[in-house]
Amino acid sequence: MSLQFDIGQSSLTGPRERNEDYVGVVTPVNEQLSIKGALIAVADGVSGNAGGGEASEMTVRTVTSDYYATPDTWEPLVALDKVLTAANRWLIAQANANRDMAGMATTLSMLLLRGQRYYSAHVGDTRIYLLRDGVLKQLTTDHVWDRPDMRHVLKRAVGLDQHLAVDFGEGPLQVGDVFALMSDGVWETLGEQNIHKILGLYDTPQLICSHLTKQALEKGSQDNSTAVAIKITQLGEDTLSELLAGGKHLSVPEKLNIGETIDDFEVVELLHESRASVLYKVRHTQTKQLFVLKTLQPLLANDIDSCNGLLNEEWLAKRVVSQYVPQVFPLSVEKRSKLYYIMSWHEGATLQQRLESGHHFTVAGTGKIGVDMMRGIGALHRLNIVHRDIKPDNVHLASDQRLRILDLGVALSSGVGKIEAMHNPGTPSFMAPELFSGEAATPESDIYAAGVTLYHLLTRKYPYGEIEPFQHPKFGMPIPPTRYRPDISQWLENIILKAIAHDAKNRFETAEEMLIALEHGELKPILAPARTPLIARARFVKWQWIAIFSLIVNFMLLYLLIVS
Repeated sequence: MSLQFDIGQSSLTGPRERNEDYVGVVTPVNEQLSIKGALIAVADGVSGNAGGGEASEMTVRTVTSDYYATPDTWEPLVALDKVLTAANRWLIAQANANRDMAGMATTLSMLLLRGQRYYSAHVGDTRIYLLRDGVLKQLTTDHVWDRPDMRHVLKRAVGLDQHLAVDFGEGPLQVGDVFALMSDGVWETLGEQNIHKILGLYDTPQLICSHLTKQALEKGSQDNSTAVAIKITQLGEDTLSELLAGGKHLSVPEKLNIGETIDDFEVVELLHESRASVLYKVRHTQTKQLFVLKTLQPLLANDIDSCNGLLNEEWLAKRVVSQYVPQVFPLSVEKRSKLYYIMSWHEGATLQQRLESGHHFTVAGTGKIGVDMMRGIGALHRLNIVHRDIKPDNVHLASDQRLRILDLGVALSSGVGKIEAMHNPGTPSFMAPELFSGEAATPESDIYAAGVTLYHLLTRKYPYGEIEPFQHPKFGMPIPPTRYRPDISQWLENIILKAIAHDAKNRFETAEEMLIALEHGELKPILAPARTPLIARARFVKWQWIAIFSLIVNFMLLYLLIVS
């Protein structure tokens, strides 16, 4: 079930020489509508300034196209904020480069409809109204000066200032909701009472818009008159996407034997089996190309959370287009008889498998692994995806020495909708200290796990000792890796120690920062992390130590007084 709505629009020039209002409407279909939503925008070029019409048109064109180019994992308001900031910079640059366009600016009101929610972004004095259950509500605030003689002077507009302050909003959708976006040439002339009456007068959005704009001009509007109306007729799925919803009917397959066929894939080998998942090496029956098939253990066939988790993992993996992550084979749920997904196969072994086979990781080789690993982690973080289980078992090194990060099964993204995520499900010895205190995973905790991974490759030990499940460890100072491997370069040790710092504030802020440190190596070595004072490691504040010391002194004085 997808979101459905009717839409209409009207824009009249009126007594002006030209129409400086601009309307943008983008209504994708199928999965794109479910993931990114429909975007409607109304802009009004600032009157009296050269390039007002150009500003409104280019801003709407830029924002509507750039929004759909943002990663699918970004939250809607985050994506809108990014593209609006870029559009504002572009408009200012154009004004500075062309004297004839100096001062070009525009108001902008945008409405995004997705699933069962709406999102709004607004700057200036165009408006967005919502008529729900017969009650009219203005969703935006006019950014104009309060004085009567300056009520047409904008405080904010796209292209007006280097820093663009945008009002964002969101809320639930209801069937029957009528949204109306309009320029000041309409709302200022008609007033809310007339707007309310017209929105409730017609069932068809196109008739609403035509009536609004014509009525505004008939009542003496001296500005361009523009209106867009949208009526919600059916809500979309309240899930990550319709693609995921469509996969809910798929059942978990029974254990597959070598030579057995599932849809278009023949099982070649059982690759890996864990408590929750099973991975098979499979061959496409027609192309003979090798792939990896991932599914769940049959015991989890009735576990809805696990089934949704596998669908969520596929959805996230599809959106990561990087050489450092296996690519998902495009296979619609309609072409699958069971619950599984297919990804690319690469000859090689995980870092853990190499450790278990007795492989000795050199310092130079580990440094290169660190570089590739941070590039892969950085690709995930740029999509707002936190892996949450970086470890040697989940880092694959192919025969051609290409590194890939595996298993997004417990990855967390701010854009995964309603799918519940297991709380901090990582491997204890690779989990950052703050995770044991119940804090949520962050990019810094992935960086910590990457640092522990490099430490373990070099030493086969853990910086704070091995941590067992359900253990509540106490973190002191990490053991320097040179204690076990004196041949480790000082610059690499400093990078590892910074990555595994107990306090997240002392780690690298981003994967890119750690990547740069690894790439520069000994040419631009970073300083060794400062040792944490005992008073901080013990988690006592200064006054507590003073109180203890004072108590000891008082006992000594009391003892001396009794003795004497």
